[in-house]
This record gives sequence, structure tokens and C-alpha cells, in this order.
Amino acid sequence: MANIKSAKKRISVIEKKTLRNKVIKSKVKTCIKKVDAAIAENNKEAAQAALLVAVSEIDKATSKGVYHKNTASRKISRLTKAVNKIA
Repeated sequence: MANIKSAKKRISVIEKKTLRNKVIKSKVKTCIKKVDAAIAENNKEAAQAALLVAVSEIDKATSKGVYHKNTASRKISRLTKAVNKIA
């Protein structure tokens, strides 16, 4: 356990940031699951709508520093490719 005041503050700040990041990552994962569910149902309209929401959430997470830009690009690319595969 930290004894120094600044170390105690760092611990509390890190806990807050960790919680914020966890919420954002959870939201992104939920959006990705919705896209995958629409793809599994072969529902192109729903998949494209869900993709727009997912891309928006991934971009927000990237701008807040939760995801690296290359990770975000990879996720968006894979989702888009999967949606475009639906005939």
C-alpha cells in the first residue's frame, strides 16, 4: 500500500481511468456483437446500420486513447469486410 500522498493520488486516478476505459471498451464490444448478430442473420440493412454505430463508437474510443489507431482500423476493416460479404 502506498504511503506517499502523490502515490495514493495516482492509485485513485488510475482506478478512475481504468473504470472509464472498461466502460468504453464494453460499449465497443457490444456494438461489434450487434454487427456480428446481424451478419449471422444475413440481414444486410441491419448489419450496415449496426456497422455505422460500431464505427462511430470505435472512433470515439480511439480519440479518447482507449484504442491505438491501428487497432481501431483493424477492427473497422474486419467488420466492414464481413458486412460487405453478405449477398
